[in-house]
Amino acid sequence: MATKLAKKTTTPSSTSPFSEFDRVFENFRRDLEKSFTSFPRIELPSLSKLQGTECDVIDEGKQLSVKVNLPGISKKEIHLNVTDSAMEIHAEHKEESEEKKKNYLRKERSQVAYSRILPLPEKIIPEKVKSKLTDGVLEVILPKVKPTPKSKKRSVTVQ
Repeated sequence: MATKLAKKTTTPSSTSPFSEFDRVFENFRRDLEKSFTSFPRIELPSLSKLQGTECDVIDEGKQLSVKVNLPGISKKEIHLNVTDSAMEIHAEHKEESEEKKKNYLRKERSQVAYSRILPLPEKIIPEKVKSKLTDGVLEVILPKVKPTPKSKKRSVTVQ
């Protein structure tokens, strides 16, 4: 005489000794989120902006051309230093805004900082360096001490 034993099924939450705590904290979290939905969202700067910024270094034969993305930065906020073998860029932008209404005062501050030391692949002439900022892109022209000779092209057969 074979009898089948019926398994008692339980939900995972009822088997956990902390299930009641989980339920209470989940309800608390949900209520807390609901109470803050009317406030404007604040975006924090990403870590990559604080560490550095994207740049391109192009060897144009007689000079090196460096292009650096510096969005939201004005000319006055950029500090550029060069030696014969490195270029150092520091930029910082701060903004403050204030809004006064009948029942509240809102103040916001933001800050973005870029810093980068770029070792150069060849010696340059620091006295002849030129730079310009256009649409958030800083372009620095660094004349080289010795121009790079043009490389000879050689055709290679693919096998």
